[in-house]
This record gives sequence, structure tokens and C-alpha cells, in this order.
Amino acid sequence: MHDELHFLPLMELARRLRRRELSAVEVTRAQLARIGRLDHDLGSFACVTVERAMAAAATADVEIAAGRYRGPLHGVPIGIKDLFWTEGVATAAGTMIHRDFVPTEDATVVARLKRAGAVLLGKLQMTEGAYSDHHPLIRPPINPWHADYWTGISSSGSAVATAAGLCFGALGTDTGGSIRWPCGATGLTGIKPTWGRVSRFGSFELAASLDHIGPIARSVADAAAILAAIAGPDDKDPMTLPDAPPDYPAIIDRGIPGMRVGIDRAWNSTDVDPCVQRVLVEAEETFRALGAHIVMVSVPDVAQAIADWSSACALEAAVAHQATYPARKSEYGPVLAGVLDIGGSISAIDYQALRLRRMDLRGRFSHLFHTIDLLLVPVQPFGPLTLGAIRSLGSRPELIARLQRYTAPFDLTGHPTVTLPGGFSDDGMPIGFQIAGRDEGTLIQAAAAFQRETNWHLYHPLLPGERDR
Repeated sequence: MHDELHFLPLMELARRLRRRELSAVEVTRAQLARIGRLDHDLGSFACVTVERAMAAAATADVEIAAGRYRGPLHGVPIGIKDLFWTEGVATAAGTMIHRDFVPTEDATVVARLKRAGAVLLGKLQMTEGAYSDHHPLIRPPINPWHADYWTGISSSGSAVATAAGLCFGALGTDTGGSIRWPCGATGLTGIKPTWGRVSRFGSFELAASLDHIGPIARSVADAAAILAAIAGPDDKDPMTLPDAPPDYPAIIDRGIPGMRVGIDRAWNSTDVDPCVQRVLVEAEETFRALGAHIVMVSVPDVAQAIADWSSACALEAAVAHQATYPARKSEYGPVLAGVLDIGGSISAIDYQALRLRRMDLRGRFSHLFHTIDLLLVPVQPFGPLTLGAIRSLGSRPELIARLQRYTAPFDLTGHPTVTLPGGFSDDGMPIGFQIAGRDEGTLIQAAAAFQRETNWHLYHPLLPGERDR
């Protein structure tokens, strides 16, 4: 087995599998062995489906050898956040209440990954119900860059496994920032697509109108390949967008000369840590060097939107859990239980006022994105957060509000974002930034151009027992 196979780009692995320089069986066996060595400490997997993975890998080898190549995910080991139904495999969504739930069918995204020939390694750990804290009986995953630092929420296991080389990419979800925070915290690339671009059928809801499903990977090329496999209309989810998505891998190399990159300097700097501001300035310089036009803009006021996100999420979560809450309240963790109680107390009049403000915010951002092609913003105003700084996040509304300044607005509006690694803090922890816009195709083009010019996405954490890279 080749050295450091586990950190090969997904697209490079795909080329080697197609040329039969590697077999899916040997790659999968190596990944499972790596999970066995490292994940006892990292805790990224809720369960590992060894026999299923090996069987899928063997099938992939047979099909590839016979010329029945399904595309770039064929034979590639992938991880699945544990809120997507997986036929015959327990799917708990980070809860105790659903720990014995075994779906009889696959979520649409799982079915589409299987159709693409991906090898599914297992289910990845997450916060309870995809909200802000892990259930008290579940050990949170450990950041592979440094155990004292936050992994982000709620797609914590997805990011940890991908960053540590336990899988070549993973599915995550984003309701208030849950693809973007983990990617920023672990040096990864994540795509939060346009709401409705990816089917939500067969996924446990946190908040139905806010939930976005997207890929977490080590480069935008890898993430785009995963998104291409899962995106598109779905009869099982009538709220999916009816039009076919772009061919993301086909447009990825088009570059960005002439693209308009919007920057609101006040929004990007007010109460923002200097290390985050430095990353944004360097990203701006890179985009300018690549031929983009930098345009100064004023972002709509999002202060009310943060409070509105909390109310909308609480109410929609209460609806999602009404079959088991409050009837089985004792099985819930205190943070998720608390937000469900809040959701049940919101009046119809207050919610309608919130909906009108949300429509207004969506309209204002849509108008902004007709004057620019993308908006450059932080993932969070903080530099890398220690576990001590983020402790009891779910019970600290002022911290949640500040943390969500740059993430929740784009969940409320449904506009897509791409998160990219853009540098490191003085203590060697990754710092990410995000670009937002009117369509994910344009963002993927810009993100790919950025990663061809920079190498931040090529850094990996040094795990115990591994040589320096």
C-alpha cells in the first residue's frame, strides 16, 4: 500500500481506481485499518459498517474491470453523517431517543451515493438532533489538529473523519453553520448548496426550511464531485429545485477573470479577531491577482436575522420532534430539550412577523447578488476556539448570536456558500473563510481558482505516530 494513500485527493484516487492502479478493496481495507488505529481516540464514527464497505468495494472492482465505470465516486470510501437514513443500519442523529431506529430504506442522498458507486464506510457522529451540543451520553469527536480545540457543530464527525484521512469526503448538513464551522475548524472545504438543490428525503430534521445538505471534503474539486452525485430534483422531496444542477466538475476550471467579488469592510472587521481579518485580506489579494474585480458593498443589516434564526429553528425543531417530545423528555439532553420548549411557546403572530422579515432579508441579499458574483466573508468572527471558550455553547445565547453572524443569514435566505481554508492562527490551527453568492456553480469556479493558486487545503493534521509531512 502506498504511503499516505489516505490523504490522496478524492479526484486523484478516482483516476487511479479507474486506471486500476489501485483497487477499491485495497483502498477500503486500508481506510478501515486506519479507522481502527485512530478513531478510538478521535471518536468520529458512530458506527463502522465493515462488511458492507468491503462488499461494496469488491463490487466496484468488478464493475470497473468490466468497463462499467459509474463516475469519480466509484470505489471511493465516503462517510455519512448519522442523520441520513441508511437501510439496515442504525441511524440515531446523535440522540438517545433514536438509537435503536433502523431504517428500511435509504435517504435519497445515500441512495445516490450508492448509485454513484461510492463505498460507504459508516455513520459519522454528530451533535444531538443536529443542534448545538452533543448528547451528554455521547463523547464529542476530537479535533485532529489539537484536542483542546473545538471541532465545530453539528457535522463534527464528518469533519474530523475527513481531516484525519479516515474517509475521502463526507456528507454534512448546515442549518445555522454546521458545514461551515467544522470545515473552518479543521482546515476543510465545504459546500452549503442552494436550499432545495439537494433532497432532504430520509434525513432527520432540525428545522425543515433551514436544513441544507452538502459535502465536506479536502478540496473544492472533491466536494464538487460529491455534490454532483447527490444534487438534483427528487420526487420524494417536492421542495427540491425542479431544474437539473450544473455539471460541477465540468465548470470547475473556468476561472474567475472579470468576476465581481463583493466586500463589506465594516461587516468583515467590526468585532472580528485580527487573525480572521488577516485571512480575509490575503484571500482578497488572491482573488484580485486572479483577475477578479473587487467591489465595495454594504451588506443588509443582519442583527435581527440572528434572533429570528433562533426562533425559527426552535419552532421548526419542535414540530420535527413532536412525536417524541415532551412525551419522552427524560431521554433528551438539556440543550436540545430547552430549545424544543422555546419552540413550543412561539405564537403564530410572532412567527408570521418573523417570516415576513425573513422574506425581506432574502430579497435584499438576492438584489445584492445581482450586483456582484460572490461575497467574501468570515466563517466566524473568532479565531480558532478552544473547548473552554465554547463550553456550554447551547446555553449561552450571546455567544451563539456572535458565532452565527456570518452563517445563519445564508441559511435563512437559502443562498449557497463555499467554505475554504485560508490560513493558520499563531498557534497553528486552521482558519477558514467563506464565499456566498446567488448560485453554487459560480462559487465552485471561484473556489477552485483560489485553491489552484494557494496551498492551504493541502495541509493535514499530524496525528500520533505519523511522520512529519
